Amino acid sequence: MSRNFYKPGRSRRPTPNRPAFLKPARETFEVRIEKMVQGGEGMARLPDGRVCFVAGALPGELCKVALTFAKKDFTRGRAVEILEPSPDRVEPRCPLYGKCGGCSLQHLDSEKQAEYLARVERENFRRIARIDLPEDFKVHTGPAWGYRNRARVVVTCDRAGEKDIVRFGFRMPESNRIALFKECPVLSPALNCFLQGKAREIFAGKFRRGSETDVNLFDNGAGDVRFYCGTDRHDARGSSAPGIQSSDPSCVVPVAGKNVHAGAEVFFQSNLSLLPSLVQAVRDAVDEGLAIGEASDSWLIDLFSGVGFFAAMLEDKFKRVTTVERDDNCLRYAKINLSEKCESVSAPAEDWLQENVVDTPATLIVDPPRTGLPPSCTAALAASSVNRLIYVSCDPVTLARDTAVLAQSGFKIRRAEAFAFYPQTPHLEMMLVLAR
Repeated sequence: MSRNFYKPGRSRRPTPNRPAFLKPARETFEVRIEKMVQGGEGMARLPDGRVCFVAGALPGELCKVALTFAKKDFTRGRAVEILEPSPDRVEPRCPLYGKCGGCSLQHLDSEKQAEYLARVERENFRRIARIDLPEDFKVHTGPAWGYRNRARVVVTCDRAGEKDIVRFGFRMPESNRIALFKECPVLSPALNCFLQGKAREIFAGKFRRGSETDVNLFDNGAGDVRFYCGTDRHDARGSSAPGIQSSDPSCVVPVAGKNVHAGAEVFFQSNLSLLPSLVQAVRDAVDEGLAIGEASDSWLIDLFSGVGFFAAMLEDKFKRVTTVERDDNCLRYAKINLSEKCESVSAPAEDWLQENVVDTPATLIVDPPRTGLPPSCTAALAASSVNRLIYVSCDPVTLARDTAVLAQSGFKIRRAEAFAFYPQTPHLEMMLVLAR
């Protein structure tokens, strides 16, 4: 999200049509950006025909580009000057834009980001899966700023006279360098308030001076901020005394009429304002499957289930519920979130599915990591009696790949929706309903 030291007072006024963070390069190419690709870069072609992926450029723009990486068949570069800007280009809001790797789409109008990303995903599915997304493919959006309820920050502690100076920053991608910040425009107001106030008291004197420590932060959406560092769990409402360590690290997250227990040490969605839209989309998909007979209410299987979030939202619709998760901390929360009729299995999802090839028309939800479904998982799905699958994905590229594989066993896209959980970034999450 942010990195490399930013010192207020040392910023430079940008020259016209030149992003503030870019320095002139000795050798440049003048190119026209053809389209946006996965990752938010613009794609162009160099005079010799090679493809060039350009950071900081938008479709239609004429740019001067400095190469940062070159191979025989493709190159990467950065826009050092925008000669003909897109009408959708805006001035980045954050002073760390370009120094922090987290919000690389700040140069694109917030109102236009979903439209651009939808085009990228349509092309991904055509190219990777050779499948067209439905005409009614929709991208759900929420607040463009102040939306992020989870973050990992770096806490640094230095000495100034007799005082500990506590500061916060983000690490650069593929680097240990840090960009210090006072306020991050995508963090929730509660997280920014915590970092600017109580966090400095809590962390002062807790780390060796000159050290750097990664800390996970979590705002439950109701102002209750928790943090997790190493093996210690802390309550941000506590004082700077040793008593800040809490025996109960969990907090309650109100989502779509339910209270879900989670904590800063486990995975949970980072944008709580948009989460109800995803919940409603999944509920609608389940109801549709039950209504038309493509799925049964006899059994809900939730693979890669985390803290049991989707199962908790849906368990009242099913006679039997099984969640499968390998992380012990997530399973601890799942036991709180789910009723006694739910079976929580501790196992890798792909192993469980292989060993329990489903022979009833169960309703299946999968929410895998960015790597998508393992091959053994897609093979077990093909061999099962599951006729309807709800696939929630945080990586549309692996989703397109898995859709292509599942299509070989008869699965077709019934519904496709996307969720812009991370405005100002090129990341998009998707939900597909696949049926056969």
